[in-house]
Amino acid sequence: MGFEIKRFQGDVDEELICPICSGVLEDPLQAPACEHAFCRACINEWISRQPTCPVDRQAVTASQLRPVPRILRNLLSRLCTSCDNAPHGCNAVLKLDSLASHLVECEFNPKRPMPCEAGCGLVIPKDELAEHNCVRELRALIATQQSKLIDYQQELAEQRLIINEHKRELALLKEFMRAMRVSNPTMRALADQMEREEVIRWANSLTRARVTRWGGMISTPDDVLQMMIKRSLSESGCPPHIIDDLMENCHERRWPPGLSSLETRQNNRRLYEKYICKRVPGKQAVLVLQCDNTHVDEHMMVEPGLVMIFAHGIE
Repeated sequence: MGFEIKRFQGDVDEELICPICSGVLEDPLQAPACEHAFCRACINEWISRQPTCPVDRQAVTASQLRPVPRILRNLLSRLCTSCDNAPHGCNAVLKLDSLASHLVECEFNPKRPMPCEAGCGLVIPKDELAEHNCVRELRALIATQQSKLIDYQQELAEQRLIINEHKRELALLKEFMRAMRVSNPTMRALADQMEREEVIRWANSLTRARVTRWGGMISTPDDVLQMMIKRSLSESGCPPHIIDDLMENCHERRWPPGLSSLETRQNNRRLYEKYICKRVPGKQAVLVLQCDNTHVDEHMMVEPGLVMIFAHGIE
């Protein structure tokens, strides 16, 4: 709907009046053939009921409407109008193109957001300050947040069910692939490729780590420590077909020749810098995976990789 004519100073040209609402044009559009101009809201509502020009009844659709010429927009922008908040005490008179920015800052705007100074810190419309009750509003806010939290928890539970179902289907597929690979060489090659790609995806999801103190390595971790590391690997998404091998490789009895004894480890310490290490989430331990370390000498690496546990020195 257009602006009321009586709020403007001086006479308003007839070309700037909307034929539908009889107000000054607001966000105007014009018909393509006859070039009659209307407020955007007015003409869209009119065309939704009857697709014709309100002035000469020529056929027109919403998609055919176009912006008015620049000269008409300039004439509108130069009109001087009072503020929307004049009934609330604002005496400002300003150009029509400055009205929107003025309304945002107008101190007489009854809906201007104001911070509550009684202690709750909520921002509320100015005209609601007098009836504002901090306790009531905070209770309502808490209730709303609790409702949202319940909705999020339900959605999370549903997503977990979906994820578990996908995991079950994937496990069944893997079992099928393992059964097929025994008798079918093609399926065996395909399954091996899928497993390799699964390991690479998991490796790429892990954070790169840097060992600052190789001397803090625990070469013979006890069962409790190994169980903690295995749980972390499982929670990080470690492919099930390599997790047991990785845990076997956390003890020096399964380490490659270049790491098999304290003496060889000391002699080969300079080669440690070649390792690309990935952090075991939440633990002072790193993974040195074969897929990340194809550049490392064979006597320093085993399949599918090494788990190195430290007392300290992991960044």
